[in-house]
Amino acid sequence: MKNTAVKVNVDFKACNDRVVEHESLVKRIAFHLMSRLPDSVQADDLIQAGMIGLIEASRKFDPDQGASFETYAGIRIRGSMLDEIRRTDWTPRSVHRKARDVAEAVRKIENEKGRDARDVEVAREMGLELNEYHKILQDATGCRIFSFEDPGTIGEDGYAPAHEQPNQPLDSLQHGDFKQGLAKAIKGLPERERLVMALYYDEELNLREIGDILGVSESRVCQIHGQALIRLRARMEDWLKD
Repeated sequence: MKNTAVKVNVDFKACNDRVVEHESLVKRIAFHLMSRLPDSVQADDLIQAGMIGLIEASRKFDPDQGASFETYAGIRIRGSMLDEIRRTDWTPRSVHRKARDVAEAVRKIENEKGRDARDVEVAREMGLELNEYHKILQDATGCRIFSFEDPGTIGEDGYAPAHEQPNQPLDSLQHGDFKQGLAKAIKGLPERERLVMALYYDEELNLREIGDILGVSESRVCQIHGQALIRLRARMEDWLKD
């Protein structure tokens, strides 16, 4: 009994040490997400949710699985934050539904034509005016229909609950094929959409800065971004169903 008590104390201390050591990771992930979210989302809320994810990660981490604690904790922290975003989702469900309808229209047209679907074609397929279609694209950017922070965890509204995140470091390797498919789909985007994606996600520029580079308005960049997200959703539909 005495030896068992000592082991519990050692494990508890190691757990606390990992939490203290990786507090900065929570803030780093929170502020990275904040740069892509509306002002209604508070950093403190994300950090609080992320700390819960960090504590859970410290308790469940198994070093024998071969991944570092930081890698594993990052998955759990981000998942908890996405849970918080989903819980307080500011986007009407009608926006998610319309985004899915657009993705289906894009998928249908591209399967029939064997090329990129054009704005006017998608709008016509859906029986919409072009300005109505562009409004859906802007809304789609706001509702985050496709999560590039965790590409293997996509739900109906763009996020999967943290309890559906990988529970062990080894599980995250199962998303390797998905990520390769996603990378291929991104490379297959029309040039302007691919450029916007690279500037937004790789260079971490905001929509206004991207607009300055492309010589277009911020709202137009938002439309291009939304079109890229929906096109990717359409092309990755088989993965989403799996």
